[in-house]
Amino acid sequence: MSGHRSLPPATEALIAEALGEALSPITDDITGLTCLADGADTLFARAVLAQGGQIEVIVPAEHYLAGLPGEHHAEYRKLLAQATQVHRMPFTESTSEAHMAASQHMLTLADELWAVWDGQPARGYGGTADVVQAARDFNKPVRTIWPSGAARG
Repeated sequence: MSGHRSLPPATEALIAEALGEALSPITDDITGLTCLADGADTLFARAVLAQGGQIEVIVPAEHYLAGLPGEHHAEYRKLLAQATQVHRMPFTESTSEAHMAASQHMLTLADELWAVWDGQPARGYGGTADVVQAARDFNKPVRTIWPSGAARG
């Protein structure tokens, strides 16, 4: 999973619904890979768990949590505790390079990339557009989720 962060509440609701609809026909065991950032990553993790699946978490850096919004910390910890496996990257600081390395590691484990993406260029290195391009470079299928009416903050 890769997707936008800091989404408006109305967009989060649209994306949560779209993810639930996309996951509902899947009857096989589902394992979602996510970094649990605020926004799309968390919505995806919740949807996978609600579907009866499991999540694996990729932690980009030792200080990753410190770089996330304070209001997201409790949710991050709650979802991290539900992970069946946690992959920790060898970075200390939560930088764009660490985030992109985590995404590339995720792609080595994933069968396909689900991207909550508006189709626009990344706002910084390691953004959703960069992860989508990396997935294509790895010949991974990309499933884009961006419901009608969604907007970035």
